[in-house]
Amino acid sequence: MPHRLPEALITPAAMAEIDRAAARSGLSSYGLMRAAGHAVAATALAHFPQALRFVVLAGPGNNGGDGWVAARVLAQAGAAVAVYALYPVEGLKGDAKTAAEDAAMDAAALAEYQPQPGDVVIDALFGAGLTRSVPEAVQRVIEAVQHARLPVLAIDLPSGVDGRSGAVLGAAFEADRTVTFVSRKPGHLLLPGRTLCGALEVAEIGIPRRIVAAHASPIFANGPLLWRDAVKALDPSAHKYRRGHLLVCSGGPVSSGAARMSATAGLAGGAGLVSMAAPRNALLVLATHLTAVMLKPADGEEAFAALLSDARYNALVIGPGLGNADRARAFTALVAREGRRLVLDADGLSAFKEAPEILFNAFSGELRLVLTPHDGEFSRLFPDLAGDESLSKIDRAFQAARRANAVIVLKGADTVIAAPDGRVAINSNAPPWLATAGTGDVLAGLVGAHLAQSMPPFDAAASAVWRHGEAAVRAGEGMTAEDLLRAIAPLPRLDE
Repeated sequence: MPHRLPEALITPAAMAEIDRAAARSGLSSYGLMRAAGHAVAATALAHFPQALRFVVLAGPGNNGGDGWVAARVLAQAGAAVAVYALYPVEGLKGDAKTAAEDAAMDAAALAEYQPQPGDVVIDALFGAGLTRSVPEAVQRVIEAVQHARLPVLAIDLPSGVDGRSGAVLGAAFEADRTVTFVSRKPGHLLLPGRTLCGALEVAEIGIPRRIVAAHASPIFANGPLLWRDAVKALDPSAHKYRRGHLLVCSGGPVSSGAARMSATAGLAGGAGLVSMAAPRNALLVLATHLTAVMLKPADGEEAFAALLSDARYNALVIGPGLGNADRARAFTALVAREGRRLVLDADGLSAFKEAPEILFNAFSGELRLVLTPHDGEFSRLFPDLAGDESLSKIDRAFQAARRANAVIVLKGADTVIAAPDGRVAINSNAPPWLATAGTGDVLAGLVGAHLAQSMPPFDAAASAVWRHGEAAVRAGEGMTAEDLLRAIAPLPRLDE
């Protein structure tokens, strides 16, 4: 069986380096373009048999060259084909010029295109490398195609989508299908780009994996292959004392529900033991709702410090439903002093909004902190990063991880998990109905459970996010957080 590797997501800059390295290795760059164009034509014929005419919208670069190759192949297959070019063919250079000459087809100006019933549009304008807003002439064509409700097949990425960030640069096609090459790009997974790609397929065009690996950034699609070694290291036969003891901090009697969610998720996530540290006046409420979770009184710093003197509490969750910012800061400081692993969520994050550097300094050294902010919480801790529109979600999460010396789980439908060492995972398995009350508390408990079982923090967070999404799929549309808890399945163990 071939060795299975996690899927690296190739940024546009890295893809350009890969193309150059492939050419230096002796591979024909035009040969790669021909392979890409053939793949596009094959997809067009297979998935759009209803087409009365394929309309190739060709840009000036390699994406346009791929379109010219596809146009030639489709015409040779007997399809009706028309090409509309953004710039005159005479001005093309390199492989794109060769592709246009080999096609030996007339091209009208892009502005002349008038959508017709039966057209299938092949978007070969810009692909993944676009870094500025699309020209007005292209915006008008995008609007006309959308108004006519024509099917669109995009090459690499729908034109107008930033390949690194997934952002829309002025306007973008909404594709029915997208064909990309070698590997997916971050813009295929990050929103809103992900929603604009339609069905996505990856075509191999002959670039050796060794070249891809040599130039790829440590940005991955989140999935079991990424953290399988950490899962394999877990001993499923271990007794409860070897699977860690997770301690979840609770708020008062009328605000304990979020912490209960986290604690229950900790048990479902595989922690050997789960306890809750709570004010004495909340213990009776907690006892009426919990059975397998143990309860520990902790009204203040002294009682909490006494709990932490027991080294068996090896991972903690602080924040869900905690309510008291002073308490959150004090408890977090004690956890940092004792060298324990911590998931800081919700109220725990907001507690440090006035002085986040206190939190970051407390957890310098060994990586043992996981922060799980949504966009609002992120902006309180990292206002400069949140306000910098030049940064992608990947950039924001990574820079925050490096600043905080923490794994950052920047939540959303396209959750990004980033570590200070540069590793980034983009998650894409979360269904829309996961956005409901209490689900973030469940995620915090899952991360805590994985930390308690001694998974490395990045692997613990990435696997918890993926597991969280899978549970939501299993629970189904209309689920509640309680349904999500019941749908948590064991972590997959992949064979070699």
